[in-house]
Amino acid sequence: MMILAFVDFIGRFHPVLVHLPIGVLLAACLLQLFAKRFPLLKPSIPVLLFWGAMAAIVSCITGYLLSLSGDYDGDLVTQHQWLGIATAVVSLIFYLLNRLSLASGYAGFSAVTIIALITVTGHLGGSLTHGAGYLTEGIEGDPAAEAAKPIPNIQEAVLYADVVQPLLKRKCYSCHGSSKQKGKLRLDEENYILKGGKDGKAIISGKPDESELIKRLLLPLNDDDHMPPKEKPQLTPNEVAILSWWVSTGNSFTKKVKELPQTDKIKPVLAALQSGSGGSGAAKNTDVPDAEISAAGGDAVKKLTDAGIMVVPVSNEKNYLSVSFVTAGSQARELVKLLDPLEKQLVWLKLDGSNIDDAGLAAIAKLEGLTRLYLSGTAITDAGLQHLKSLKHLQVLNLVGTKVTEKGLVQLKTLPALRAVYLYKTDVNKNAWAQLKQAFPKTILDSGGYTVPTLVTDTTLVTADQQKK
Repeated sequence: MMILAFVDFIGRFHPVLVHLPIGVLLAACLLQLFAKRFPLLKPSIPVLLFWGAMAAIVSCITGYLLSLSGDYDGDLVTQHQWLGIATAVVSLIFYLLNRLSLASGYAGFSAVTIIALITVTGHLGGSLTHGAGYLTEGIEGDPAAEAAKPIPNIQEAVLYADVVQPLLKRKCYSCHGSSKQKGKLRLDEENYILKGGKDGKAIISGKPDESELIKRLLLPLNDDDHMPPKEKPQLTPNEVAILSWWVSTGNSFTKKVKELPQTDKIKPVLAALQSGSGGSGAAKNTDVPDAEISAAGGDAVKKLTDAGIMVVPVSNEKNYLSVSFVTAGSQARELVKLLDPLEKQLVWLKLDGSNIDDAGLAAIAKLEGLTRLYLSGTAITDAGLQHLKSLKHLQVLNLVGTKVTEKGLVQLKTLPALRAVYLYKTDVNKNAWAQLKQAFPKTILDSGGYTVPTLVTDTTLVTADQQKK
């Protein structure tokens, strides 16, 4: 075990050492190509070639040791490995020809060959480290930054193929795809997902709380085991909810959404996917302010994460944050006070299923930058809604499974940015629905309670019964 650990330790120096031969050999090749114009620099060419070839050999050795970890695609590693060896060999031959004064007839060709080898080898190395297509990502766009497309009929969608797999592709394939398997885990095919990685099963069917895939998503951002790594685009609360629901319903790879039991918490998420307001692509969300803001204080974030609260950035380019109390629901009423220092950075707040009450919403009223607020399954009432009138930027409000009524809801009609309120299983009177529509002419009032009738033609319609509570 000591030998294997030492081999792994030496191999991990490859990403550091590999840049040395690239720079040195490129300098030697460029000097060779312009030797006639700068003859005084010609004596430095063999020196650069020698040290570049030596550095390339060391890089090949460390690269081979790193490949033994098995975290990378075998075919891609083989191509990268042999091209790296070819680069070292050609560089060494070119050096010897220079030393023997035999390089004059082959100088230009050799220099161009080394540059080409370095380019292709470097591209393959980038694909191994950052995922396939890394070089063209800037032109084609980063999959992780792409917003999820609306699903016109979410109930007819196959949960895995239409929702889960595109999500994994955007956020997980770069580290757990065909070209790279961090922790020997692949998430790009059904059999690999079920197989798991070196730490065991990634998902335990029906038990999201015991599944490593879900548990690691919920770890604090600064935890070494948190996934995705903090420098990568993070999953939004809705995306975490989708994956958790998929696992809890048996992680089927073939069933449609309508065939699976739908909890009160997941219905608004599904509705958001259908309307295109699910917010899967954090970089392009309209509910992330354009204004630049300073980063949140480290102490404030640490207090929250130490208390088991998930704090993640909503964008790689900005300092705005999303906070979820999904693992600290029974303490939310007390811990919500810790959000005060984040009043400028906090835009999304998830308190679903927590013990937050009307008094607790008084603390939320101070967070005037909020654009999303999730309160489903809490004990709030009409009395608490009055505290939300100060949230002038609020766009999405989830009140599913609460005791609010139409009287309390009307208090929020002055909120200028409000575009969606989820009211399934609330105490809103069915006879007040027309009145609410008039009070909120530009807001989607989602009553939930979708029905999915199966017709003789086997065509399925999804309709919102607005007469249900």
